[in-house]
Amino acid sequence: MIIRAFSVFESVVYHSGLIDGSHPCRPTLEVEAVLRPGDADEGPLLLPVADYITFAGGRDQVAGCLRELQDKGRIADHLGVAHLTFPFWTPIHVEVPGR
Repeated sequence: MIIRAFSVFESVVYHSGLIDGSHPCRPTLEVEAVLRPGDADEGPLLLPVADYITFAGGRDQVAGCLRELQDKGRIADHLGVAHLTFPFWTPIHVEVPGR
């Protein structure tokens, strides 16, 4: 599964879209966004689990994947909301203001 982030603020992906829905148990993240200092340079990027579930076709479709991701430490709480963590991601088109 490939998910593309279009906006990131303080490590949280706020707007994203599904690029490829195959292999939902192996989600990867591409970033096509403006990144300011602090947006992507401190720890993993975080995608709300609810977005991941929607992209994958619903909770029933990814119940097993969620257990696997949890066991691998890929689900974290951020401000009381479960997020899928992406310690590694692929920059597609990243703009840095002022450069």
